[in-house]
Amino acid sequence: MTLFPPINDARRPPPGHGCALALQGGAAHGAFTWGAVDRLLEAGKRFDSICGVSAGAMLGAVLVQGMVENGNTGARAAMRRLWEEVSAIGAIGPLQRSPLERFLYGSDLSSNVMWAGLETAMRLFSPHQLNPLGHNPLRPLMQDLLRPDLLAAPEAPRLFVGVTDVETGAPVIFRNAAITVEVLLASACLPLVFPAVEIDGRAYWDGGYSGNPPLEPLLSPLPHTLFLVRGQPARRPGVPRTPAEIMNRLNEIACHAVLETELNALPPSIAVITIDADPALGTLPISSKFNTDRSFLAELFEEGQRAAERALEQTDLQTEPLPA
Repeated sequence: MTLFPPINDARRPPPGHGCALALQGGAAHGAFTWGAVDRLLEAGKRFDSICGVSAGAMLGAVLVQGMVENGNTGARAAMRRLWEEVSAIGAIGPLQRSPLERFLYGSDLSSNVMWAGLETAMRLFSPHQLNPLGHNPLRPLMQDLLRPDLLAAPEAPRLFVGVTDVETGAPVIFRNAAITVEVLLASACLPLVFPAVEIDGRAYWDGGYSGNPPLEPLLSPLPHTLFLVRGQPARRPGVPRTPAEIMNRLNEIACHAVLETELNALPPSIAVITIDADPALGTLPISSKFNTDRSFLAELFEEGQRAAERALEQTDLQTEPLPA
């Protein structure tokens, strides 16, 4: 298995012509989404509009920046850099495991002492008590990667980032030039892990609670094709037993319910192509969402690529090879 394989294509495909892209969140499982989108770009897909929440929002932001700089090749390089940096942050974080733990438990962090302590603390204390200053290891990363000038460029695809208003529970959408580091952190703000992110006097949580992701922003103008990359399993075998497993499954069900309502209301003229996460993510434990081991992210990336390939084959929308 190659970790974070190099990008080989150097050709710029034509504009999207009515293709939209919807990206779910999923914390470290967002590497699955990265792999899926990378395969779509490799196949020559171009997107006029993109909407994402949580990890999908961060991926969408760097994707758009890369497209402005160098088309699909630039987008693929920008996404790879994001996940390389995420892995580097995790390598010096508190959830370190011994080689024996990695061998015995794979992606599962449940045996890790630090994870057990974090899980217990989240049940007993709020993030406002544990993290009153709102420290987020992703803030310096996004400060380094985010390029507002590229997001606001006239040729940039339309980018929408969803957040959830804590007081009203309603989705709030930020677009291109309005997307800042704080907006991206708000879109990925897990209420049990981080304090709510305040923007212009309003407090926001993870966008997945009110739209996972919101589809309405992608409907004007109406696309002919919508690619939906699921970053969370719609189905999970077995009955959750621990408090953390129960809470995780409740969150998954709630987030998917919002999405399914929007999917059922889409105009029939839109071809919806879903890249399913169930085979890759359906049996992974909740702790793996916090696992940023380079090898694990690479596995998810490859799973995402395979899932996208299956979707392309099944829908007969595989792009013809671009001329040399």
